[in-house]
Amino acid sequence: MKTDTACTMDCPDACGLVAEQQPNGEVRLKGGLQNPFTAGFVCAKIKNHLRRLKAPERIVHPLLRKGESWQRIGWEQALNLCADKIQALRGEPRSILHVHGDGAKGVLKEAPALFFALLGSSRIKGSLCDAAGYIAFIHDFGSRVNHDPDDMLNAAAIVNWGKDLARSSVHTAAIIRKARKKGARVLTISPGGDGNEAYSDLCVKIRPGTDRFLAAAIIRLLNQNGRIEPDLMDCAHKPERFLNVLMCHSISELLAQCEISVGDARRVYEYYVDARPTATLIGAGTQRYRFGGENIRFINALAFLSGNIGVAGGGSYFHSHSYGNLNMEWVRPPDRTARRALPVATIGSEILAAQAPPIRFIWVNGINVVNQAPDSAEIIRAFEQVDFKVVVDAFMNDTARRSDLILPSTLMLEQEDIIGSYLHGYVQYVRPVVTAPAEARDDWWIIRNIAGRLDPPVDLPDGEACLKMALATDKLGCSLNELRRRGCIPAKRPQVAYAGRVFDHHDEKYRFPDQLHAEPEAPDGYPLRLLTLVRRTAIHSQILEKDQKRPPSIWVAPQCPELKRIDIDKPVKLVSPLGSLAVELQILAGLHPRTVLYRRGDWLKCGGGVNQLIGAELTDIGKGAAYYQQYVRLENA
Repeated sequence: MKTDTACTMDCPDACGLVAEQQPNGEVRLKGGLQNPFTAGFVCAKIKNHLRRLKAPERIVHPLLRKGESWQRIGWEQALNLCADKIQALRGEPRSILHVHGDGAKGVLKEAPALFFALLGSSRIKGSLCDAAGYIAFIHDFGSRVNHDPDDMLNAAAIVNWGKDLARSSVHTAAIIRKARKKGARVLTISPGGDGNEAYSDLCVKIRPGTDRFLAAAIIRLLNQNGRIEPDLMDCAHKPERFLNVLMCHSISELLAQCEISVGDARRVYEYYVDARPTATLIGAGTQRYRFGGENIRFINALAFLSGNIGVAGGGSYFHSHSYGNLNMEWVRPPDRTARRALPVATIGSEILAAQAPPIRFIWVNGINVVNQAPDSAEIIRAFEQVDFKVVVDAFMNDTARRSDLILPSTLMLEQEDIIGSYLHGYVQYVRPVVTAPAEARDDWWIIRNIAGRLDPPVDLPDGEACLKMALATDKLGCSLNELRRRGCIPAKRPQVAYAGRVFDHHDEKYRFPDQLHAEPEAPDGYPLRLLTLVRRTAIHSQILEKDQKRPPSIWVAPQCPELKRIDIDKPVKLVSPLGSLAVELQILAGLHPRTVLYRRGDWLKCGGGVNQLIGAELTDIGKGAAYYQQYVRLENA
């Protein structure tokens, strides 16, 4: 039997799937054709998910901590315990903290957010993933709108600023391949190590974190050569002030900051000026620095001033809103009192510092926060001081281990939902394919059953009503029954964003950044920049324990200066001011010489967990996590 459904992983591609039930009960997954963007193929991450569904270590019953061990309890006891803890704090809701993520996406996955909003609890703000980038787009354009991704096929050139095509979006990679076959030239700008050579005509290696200086240098060349069209300035707010900021820095000074040669700078210039229209593709890693938002804003300014915004084949692509084509206003009831909001990127220190009242109860769903947020040790210390912690998850990961109660969650393919995408414009119906094991339950069921036990109860709509409300938008014009029948529908969205160079600010004008900050140098004793990049086969920390390599691997360039200080034939550890981690050292040609590459997501309990080495620091805008601001060194163990 074949069933059409969709992937709910935290991935821009949001693939349509075909699940085929085999006679032996096994399920095979293929890319579906109901979603044209999926085009019938999927990535290894989806195929590996099937192994997680039946993994023997999966948690399938509620578990209550008893000292250092766990006791299996029933759902009635678990739900009553949660309700009692929440009820006791209901008069002081700020003492309750809701920590949530996008480990699984979907309309019904927003149930906990609605419940805790109605309670008036403390919440998290910012993002571990892309906050600096999307706030940069809002500052520049007034909104987060991309061209339709297929419009890249109209580009004469594509400039990829750091997106790992093979690991982060296989369907974007497919569009790039098609564009090259049509004659488009592709330039990749990155610190290397991403395998983008296979998708590029030219690769330029840049010092990590300094993309804004290269973009500024190219803009200076545009201005110097008289290649900025006068009517562009009429579409921008105070362009002279921006150009004055640039005039404080010579081109040679800017290129020295990012360690780019004049020859490579001229090649980048040619991609933006001589090969138009040029599409700009921005990877999330470009904004995971202290001045990550500034990086994005200068790249956008280059795309704008070279005449490549608001035209077919141009545009600047970053993450749009996952629910941008759905109506999710019902999840955000107006707050009667201001809710306390703690930045998730610094969540450990925020919990420890919270007073009047302190945090006494934490609810975690959709995120392995101890593993994924910076400074894992600080988060563990924070959890230890909180009276009661509930984690909704399917595995005993680094966060579940620090909880007092674990509620077993359903996983992708086991639950109904609706999803959008933060890349393409299709909305899809997620049809359950397999039966959830034992006592695993979905978030909506869990929250509604707790809400009804409170006095007075918190009134939450049922799942059917939520799905219908999500479709109540002019962008879709589709009923729930129709979506169930069709499986996938396109939202109404323009092919070209900001056509005619009309932007979503009140005056319809583009906005420039007003500062260019110097990139801080490496601190004494820690000469290497640590880049914790995505994996090809897993999303975030959704990795089976048996698949986690011990010790984890790191990669450095053959020219890495630290190789002169250590004996590569002896055990090696990666060291930051926060601690050290035993690693296996590997050499990778093409990396920036003062860079260490680590594939993130492995667990502390399995000898990994690189975020224990990364200091908790906020990005310049958006309250994002400045992961890549961390410097390290190598030592022999």
